[in-house]
Amino acid sequence: EYIYIIIGSTLFAIGTAWFADTAGLVPGGVSGIAILIKKISYNKIPLFITNIILNIPLFIIAYIQRGFSFIKKSLLGVIWISVCLSIFGNPISFFNLKNDILLSSIMCGVLSGIGLGLILKSKSTTGGTDMLASIIKFKYIKFPISQLILIIDCIIIIFGIYIFGIIKGLYSILSLYLCVKIIENTVEGISFTKTAFIISKHSDKISNEIFRLMNRGNTGINVKGMFSKENYTMLFVVCNIKEISTLQNIVEENDKNAFMIIYDARLTLGNGFIDFDEYKNMLY
Repeated sequence: EYIYIIIGSTLFAIGTAWFADTAGLVPGGVSGIAILIKKISYNKIPLFITNIILNIPLFIIAYIQRGFSFIKKSLLGVIWISVCLSIFGNPISFFNLKNDILLSSIMCGVLSGIGLGLILKSKSTTGGTDMLASIIKFKYIKFPISQLILIIDCIIIIFGIYIFGIIKGLYSILSLYLCVKIIENTVEGISFTKTAFIISKHSDKISNEIFRLMNRGNTGINVKGMFSKENYTMLFVVCNIKEISTLQNIVEENDKNAFMIIYDARLTLGNGFIDFDEYKNMLY
């Protein structure tokens, strides 16, 4: 977990210092506020100073509310991010993408997303808006924490638009969107699981072949065709991406008139896939 925090904080700091800051992007969070303050102060206040100063009161309040056990891992994350922001304050020449806003926003979103995802997998946070939202949530239980974070980040982005202009503000939103999607994939894992629904008059034969050739369980669901008024057994099958071609061949060989839908499964828990205890350890 501590290795995740170190690696994640380093990637997040690089995404912020080398790409967001140099291109004038403000993708929310305390790092976004730090970029704004650096701009307003004519580069006199570096990112790491703002990151430390803004997090101090948040950690004090969180400590009073929930104790040291709640903040200890996040404290490591904030300290290491601040160290990395001071080290990576000036991008090396071949990473200076100041004039390529699109690539800068993509790189910021990717690196920040991977970094934050690793930090969340370690059951930690980067402090900042996450910590602020957690403090508000503790006081006002009815507020969903995800909406609180979104509201805070949107306010910061609006200030970014005022300082850097609408174009860079829109690229900041793109970067934030990429960051969120990559966090999801980092925490939950990229989906390599497929789900299939199969409607056929020969569902028993197809089911047996799935058992025999794929060693996969499948579930029969009673359904009714509303046009034909016929009753069918619809098969529900979950498999990995490498088994899809085998499944398609099984269905085709046993019923060329079958109707089959295949789509990505966002998360698959249980026998043959991710264990429940393993999944709980992946989440904050």
